[in-house]
Amino acid sequence: MKIQIINGPNINLLGKREPGIYGAVSFEEYLTELRACFPDVELAYYQSNVEGEMINKIHEVGFDYDGIVLNAGAYTHTSIALQDAIRAVTTPVVEVHISNVHKREAFRHHSMISCACQGVICGFGLDSYRLAVEALKKSTL
Repeated sequence: MKIQIINGPNINLLGKREPGIYGAVSFEEYLTELRACFPDVELAYYQSNVEGEMINKIHEVGFDYDGIVLNAGAYTHTSIALQDAIRAVTTPVVEVHISNVHKREAFRHHSMISCACQGVICGFGLDSYRLAVEALKKSTL
């Protein structure tokens, strides 16, 4: 099984950026732990601060991988282009957020991509990614 994790803007600053919200662990550190939880799954990782590059990655893997875990960051709330990219591919996508976006600023309460995703997981810290991988594994059985 192959799952692509795609992280959007500012996720490259995890561990440094607002640790009270996002924690003190970098994504690369967490990724080692996540891979250990799923030795039977090939977990590929990609991060970009650029919307078009994220779309290109969705197009690249969206017909061959078994799942995509997508944390689109702030693009979640603004990007019709990401929604269109998700709809254009056959690979199921799970939207993920580290924080509970519904407990934050009002503009974060609406997602432009949720309607194109298989599901949404938010508010469980970095563990949201593990939950998304588990969901994708179960949905492809």
